Amino acid sequence: MLKANYHKHILKFNFPAGTSRGVLSEKTSWFIDLYDEQNPKVAGRGECSLIKGLSPDPETGYEEMLAHVCSEPHRFLSFSEPDLDSFPSIRFGLEMAWKDLSGGGKGVLFESDFTEGLSGIPINGLIWMAPKQNMLQQIKQRIDEGFTCIKMKIGALDFDEEIDLLRFIRKEFHPDIIQLRVDANGALTPDEALEKLKRLSDFQLHSIEQPVKPRNWQIMAALCEQTPLPIALDEELFALGADANKSNLLKTIIPQYLVLKPSMLGGFEKTQEWIDLADSINIGWWVTSALESNIGLNALAQWTYTLNNSMHHGLGTGKLFSNNVPAKLFIENGYLRFHPNV
Repeated sequence: MLKANYHKHILKFNFPAGTSRGVLSEKTSWFIDLYDEQNPKVAGRGECSLIKGLSPDPETGYEEMLAHVCSEPHRFLSFSEPDLDSFPSIRFGLEMAWKDLSGGGKGVLFESDFTEGLSGIPINGLIWMAPKQNMLQQIKQRIDEGFTCIKMKIGALDFDEEIDLLRFIRKEFHPDIIQLRVDANGALTPDEALEKLKRLSDFQLHSIEQPVKPRNWQIMAALCEQTPLPIALDEELFALGADANKSNLLKTIIPQYLVLKPSMLGGFEKTQEWIDLADSINIGWWVTSALESNIGLNALAQWTYTLNNSMHHGLGTGKLFSNNVPAKLFIENGYLRFHPNV
């Protein structure tokens, strides 16, 4: 008989993490431990990651739902229970724990050259919102660390200051050397979005994530049709009703890319549905963490490697927290790698 328990872990940021929606100093994760009562020493661990104000899971009743799942884990392992539809992070945490338990509870969920330490995953270097000089320092540091893809959050500073930062990067580094992505987190208004996209396109950006707020399908469709630079959908994919209308959403908006966060989409299988649909209509995609601890990041990285997608993924969040859990992951010259023998 399978048993499960859970506990809360509040992750503390090493610095004020600025986004267009405010500054984060901490975030909550819940760890699920899944085991067979006949062999309780072997357990699989999963993570339910929540970002206040961004995660689609309801905050009210969250722990009650988690307790319910852990009281009857066998019932929910089909992952088809409608009760889990509103709690994608819990679905993902349980799926993660089950994958880990199935592999012997050793933290290897998907065996590959990555978990053998033979290959790595290209990742972007993330630049958090901060005063201009701080962001400039972050940019220089990421480049010195060997990153060839930089992702910068925009929408909180004066737009001209953000343009100046992009101008600095492009003055120093040609697009063939440094790939630039920006993430607006829905901060642009529909009236200004196209004009700002035109200004941003001067810097030969790879893409912009979620320029306007989700659930504005027609506005986003018009932007994707007229945009001078590629648009990637992010929050749009886990807005209310998106999961049930995947095909209609993508065929209406026709974005250039998708940014896939399994914690917010309901896990590996649910995210694979988006991938299959995107591939069928020639929409590109990459995988991004949702500020998980190293428990979730480890699972995400191992799964992402098996997808054989050579794009830069958003999996460089392992050093964000002062009280992260130990991990076999490390970053080297812009690649996320795995230490099999640590």
